[in-house]
Amino acid sequence: MTITHYPTPLTTQIENPRLRLLNKLKTGDFPLLTFMAIPSVRMAQIVALTGLDGIIIDCEHGHIGDDAMHNSVAAISSLGVSPIIRIRGPAHDIIKRALDTGAHGIMVPQINNAEEARQIVASSKFPPQGVRGQGSAFPAIGHGLTTPEYMRSANETIVTMIQIETRAGVENVEDICAVPGVDLVFIGPNDLAQSLLGYTPARGDELEFVDAVDKIITAARKHGKWAGRMVNNGGMAKEARKRYDMVAITGDTKAIQNWYMAEFDIARS
Repeated sequence: MTITHYPTPLTTQIENPRLRLLNKLKTGDFPLLTFMAIPSVRMAQIVALTGLDGIIIDCEHGHIGDDAMHNSVAAISSLGVSPIIRIRGPAHDIIKRALDTGAHGIMVPQINNAEEARQIVASSKFPPQGVRGQGSAFPAIGHGLTTPEYMRSANETIVTMIQIETRAGVENVEDICAVPGVDLVFIGPNDLAQSLLGYTPARGDELEFVDAVDKIITAARKHGKWAGRMVNNGGMAKEARKRYDMVAITGDTKAIQNWYMAEFDIARS
């Protein structure tokens, strides 16, 4: 049986300067992240040197396999930025594999109810709080620790992010946010719009969509969790500071395309 009352990233007193995302969340410093979908150590390094606080390695929708996942975490963490892995699903072995890279956190998509959230937390934490197994030398490296130090600190420093992006997730968000060990709820606006409205992206003024976003944020605040979302640009990120604890500003593929398209439009004008 898991223990339900224990220190988490929301309450930990552990200080580790390597954990850039966690440290900024705890001080309310509104960390900025982005998604990375291209499997390349060089891409990881280039993005990590832009001044952001964390990179979400997208193993759900990105072209990221196990090898690229490990290499990207090593490259990102070595440059003082927090690697977060968006896993492709909530299975125990997938969570274990992601955390054994040395990631500073995981993001789990399309969570629909509290039982799914509890299973994710259990897979993310070593006993007695969970059922995660130990056997790799790699995760400690990403935290700048020895393996014994990592084992003592991981349960309360690895950030567990749950994505709310379905109708069921919105309906059950109160119960999801009440689960001990869920640290942050993250809104996936495109999938949320598709689930609620039948199209994406949302304009942003649809009543059902607005109400769902409000419900998610309210539940997070009620249960003392952090809240985040994806946004498309810096202007939207600045506006989101009023309501959210962190944002992820689009991703590497969009950034490359957007820059080229804008410059080609200028060149042809």
